[in-house]
Amino acid sequence: MSRNLVGVLGGMGPEATILLQQRLLATVTARDDADHIPLLIDMNPQVPSRIAHLIEGTGTDPAPTLAQMALRLEDAGATALAMPCNTAHHYAPQIAAAVAIPLLNMVDLSVAHAAQFAPEGASIGMLASPAVQQTGVFDPALRRAGMTALWPEDTGRMLDAIRSIKAHGPTPEARQIVQDAAHELTGKGAALLFVACSEFSLLAPDLHAAVPVIDTVDVLARTIRDHTQMKSS
Repeated sequence: MSRNLVGVLGGMGPEATILLQQRLLATVTARDDADHIPLLIDMNPQVPSRIAHLIEGTGTDPAPTLAQMALRLEDAGATALAMPCNTAHHYAPQIAAAVAIPLLNMVDLSVAHAAQFAPEGASIGMLASPAVQQTGVFDPALRRAGMTALWPEDTGRMLDAIRSIKAHGPTPEARQIVQDAAHELTGKGAALLFVACSEFSLLAPDLHAAVPVIDTVDVLARTIRDHTQMKSS
């Protein structure tokens, strides 16, 4: 029996992949290096832009690149895959079809976690990329859980914040945009908020809200920890 090993499809963006590692470290009580969780990471910032492909309609389809990354990680010994990019979960079916190992689907896992706190029929406020809204990445899982998504009115402002964070890090301006969106969504009746963009996850510790906040990167980190604590044959 050997320890399970998660392969991470990373680079979307690079800081978000590093953030996942930091959040994963925080899930472990360690006395020495060997107590921490091993990972395989394909850090590929050259994955074609999800925003260009899904919103602008001008970019290259990222799915073939993501499928190749998944295969490389499987060949390197991964027993499951993880991807700390919510928007890229639009391509989850193509990734899953390329390999024989499971994808720890951050979207499905986060909705299942939210269902423990929000009643059926609840509205979930989405702090996410407009590409997630346009492609309905969360919609099937929310429907299965009997919940619906609430979105900020000004999607262009949310996209501006994402682009700003990718270029300059978590600036005060981006932080204010996300905070304003959180207030808007709670005012509309959101029972809880999803931080469902890994760029926004960089701002999550400073986010103030009157309802529970679930960061999808945190959900994924805990799932990776649990998977690696299992033994593979």
